[in-house]
This record gives sequence, C-alpha cells and structure tokens, in this order.
Amino acid sequence: MDLLHWFIPWEESPALVVLISAVAVLFSRGCARNEPEFRRKAAFWAGLAAIYLASHTQLDYYAEHQFFIHRFQHVVLHHLGPFLIALSHPLPLLASGMPEKGRKFFVAASRWKPVTFAAGVLCNPFVAVVLFIGVIGFWLLPPVHFTAMIDWRLYRFMNWSVIVSGLVFWGLVLNRRSPFSPNLSPWTRIAMMLAVVPPQIVLGAIIFFASQELYTVYTVCGRAIDGLSAVGDQQIGGIILWIHGAMMSMMGILIVVRKELVSERLLATRSHG
Repeated sequence: MDLLHWFIPWEESPALVVLISAVAVLFSRGCARNEPEFRRKAAFWAGLAAIYLASHTQLDYYAEHQFFIHRFQHVVLHHLGPFLIALSHPLPLLASGMPEKGRKFFVAASRWKPVTFAAGVLCNPFVAVVLFIGVIGFWLLPPVHFTAMIDWRLYRFMNWSVIVSGLVFWGLVLNRRSPFSPNLSPWTRIAMMLAVVPPQIVLGAIIFFASQELYTVYTVCGRAIDGLSAVGDQQIGGIILWIHGAMMSMMGILIVVRKELVSERLLATRSHG
C-alpha cells in the first residue's frame, strides 16, 4: 500500500483543516516576531501534528473499527497532543501572530463577562479535573459509545470534547500562569495530575477484566483486524487506558518538579550574586 494513502483523510473535516491551518499560521507569525526557544516550537508542532494525524488520516478508519486503536487515538487527542501543545506555552505566541485588528478584538472579547465567566469555570482546578476524567468515562459508557461511533456528528463532537478538555487540563498543570485562573502552586498542579490517575486505572481495569463484550459496535460494523476477538480487543484497549493515561501524568509531574527545581536554583544564584 502506498505510504501516502495513510495520510488521506478517512472522513474529511473542513472545519478541522481550517482551524489547524489558522493556528499553524498564527504560531508561525508569532515565532517570527518573538523567536522562542527551539524546544517550545518543537513541542507545539509535534502536538499539532499528532492531533491532525490521529483525527484526519486513515488512522481514523481503524479507530472506528477497532476498540484498542480507538483508545490509542484518544490517548493522542486527550493526552499526548494537548500535553505537547501546553508544554510549548503557545498563547502569547498565538496572540502575537494575530493581525492588529484581530489582536484587539481578541483582547476585548477576553474581557467580556460571559467569556471570563466560562473560562474561569473551565480553568477552575476542580472543574478541570472532573471534566478531564468525566469526558473519558462518559464516552466509554457502552450505550453512549455505541451511539457516538455510528453517528458521525456525535463522533466528531466526542473527539473535539477530548481535545478541548485535554488542552484545558494540561494547559493548567504544565504552566504556572493562566490568563483565566489564579496562579496555581506546584503542589496544586501535581495534585491535579495525581487525581486523574486512579479513575483511569479503574476504568482500564474494568474494561480489561470484563469477561464479555462491552462495545458491540465494533462487531456490528466489522473489525479492521481479523483474528482478534472482541474480548481481546477490549483487553488491549483497557491496558492502553490503564497504563498510558497514568504514564502521561507521571511525565507531567516530573516536568513540574524539574521546572521548580530550576526556578529555585535561579533564585538562589541571584540572591548569592
């Protein structure tokens, strides 16, 4: 099979292409004006590419026809992609990349009470944690999952919901400052990442140890991989949710701890200097 075939969208989404293209252009303009560190640019482009590849290529076909690939897709959309984008601290660069009129409108809109209220609620640490886990749990309810996988509109809404909740959560825990929430202490951010680990382990264990088929939609619509039983498919998906979700939190904690240690060393150096 031609390698380029894998990059052809299974189901085209003009809205996704337009949004990702617009974000890419704004970030590029912002980088040209501010010259950020290479690691920030690398993290952003890797995260944006991961989200695109997981949602707008042939991988999407396999995610619709194999449960464990669907779980892998959501690890990318909910964890890896947003994690990398948040790590790049992109908001200042995106704002800098806007045209003057667009930047003024963005600043004015960000001060509207409905916008500040909604953003304040989403960026509340408790809400961010509940939303992050709630989105996973809701879409994994067997009746909800069945409906979402056969209705393309609900399927796209599901994918957008995991991306947005991931961006909100990782944006809060990986960055000390947020424009819509008070500065969170390192311990608060670490606690948030620890809080999302047990629910993912429990969900993964429930799926892994299920003795019967939970997600019949893949049998009804046909599985992409022959020879793998429904229970076996679920078990692999459960392991992905169980292990990889928790692994991302551990990586985030290590990054926060490292940043704080570097910050303390800089302060100590300055005080002695």
